[in-house]
Amino acid sequence: MKKTKILYWVFTGLFAFVMLGSSIPDILVIPQAVEGFKQIHLPAYLLPFLGWAKLLGVLAILIPGFPRIKEWAYAGLIFDLLGATYCVFSAGKAPMDWAPMLVFVALGAASYVFYHKKQVSATFPESGNQNSLRAVLG
Repeated sequence: MKKTKILYWVFTGLFAFVMLGSSIPDILVIPQAVEGFKQIHLPAYLLPFLGWAKLLGVLAILIPGFPRIKEWAYAGLIFDLLGATYCVFSAGKAPMDWAPMLVFVALGAASYVFYHKKQVSATFPESGNQNSLRAVLG
C-alpha cells in the first residue's frame, strides 16, 4: 500500500506539474504559445479554452474524492496530449519535436494506473492487490 501511494503521488505530481506548466502559457495567451499554434495550423482562440481545461483537469486529479470527475480529467488530459502530439506530427515537424510528448502521455498513464491500484488497495487493505477483489467477487 505504501509503495503504491508513493508511486501514485510521484507520477501524479510530475504529470500535474507538466500539465499545469503547459496550461499557464495557454491561459495567458503568450506570443510563444500563439506562434506554436500557428505552426501546427490551429487557431489562437483555442488557447485559453485548452489552458483552462488543463488547469481544471489538474485540479480534478489532485483534489481527493470525486472519482467520476477524476476519470474524465484523466481522459481529457490524455486526449489533449495525444491531440497535440498528432497535430505536431501532422504539421511535418521532426520526431524530436513530438516524440518527447509521449513521455508525458506515459506519466499520465502511470498516474492513472496507480490511482486505480491505490483505490483497490484502499478497498482491500489486507493484500493490496486485485487478487483479493477476485476472491471477494467469485
